[in-house]
Amino acid sequence: MIKFLVIDPIANLLGNWSSELNAYSIILRILLSIALAAIIGTERANKRHAAGLRTFILVSLSSTIAMLLDVFIATTTEKSFYLLSAATIIAIAITSANTTVFSSRSQIKGLTTSVGLWSCGIVGLTIGAGLYTITIVSFIALLASLSLFPTFEAFLKNRSNHFEVHLELKNSKFLQDFVTTIRELGLQIDDIELNPAYASSGLSVYSISITITSNELKKYKTHKEIIEALKTLEYVYHIEEMN
Repeated sequence: MIKFLVIDPIANLLGNWSSELNAYSIILRILLSIALAAIIGTERANKRHAAGLRTFILVSLSSTIAMLLDVFIATTTEKSFYLLSAATIIAIAITSANTTVFSSRSQIKGLTTSVGLWSCGIVGLTIGAGLYTITIVSFIALLASLSLFPTFEAFLKNRSNHFEVHLELKNSKFLQDFVTTIRELGLQIDDIELNPAYASSGLSVYSISITITSNELKKYKTHKEIIEALKTLEYVYHIEEMN
């Protein structure tokens, strides 16, 4: 059987003990797993997401321990079947999928946190395997994706020619007036969906997909400015962009 030697720069700096499976390397990997997951969990908790500090720590810690057990079994029995690691990731995927729900406004909630949990589990596996450099690089990429990229993503969405709005009209009879106004502004309605969740509220609530067709609007107006203009219509009770 051909064995490949993985040279980890951080492990080389720490010493051979960090690459081996011993009491000190196990403690290091568990502490590193907790520390990195705590940072990611804090970022999610600060944004008031359901899965916060403790959830991310538990996901990372369980993945790290599963990998440590697999490495131990593979070392002592010379069998490279990482069953515990695979089972852990599948369990995390199922659990994180349950954090994704549809809101009353037909929006998907918790998708980023769901994928973040799964990704944190993968990072936990790399920690358990003693791949410190891959772990740090992956951690930085994951944290940047969760904390830095949303601002850039929001900028791109706000300049896109396509967006969706949650619209609440005081009465359904004003829908035609709204459609006429939209077209006069240089906008095109791609889809209108009645939201039944607000049937007993007395309002007529819709999810509307809009495309900006006017060249002037494409150059100078953001989604926020367009929505602010639509808010001034007297028959509009509430309107906001859907994420």
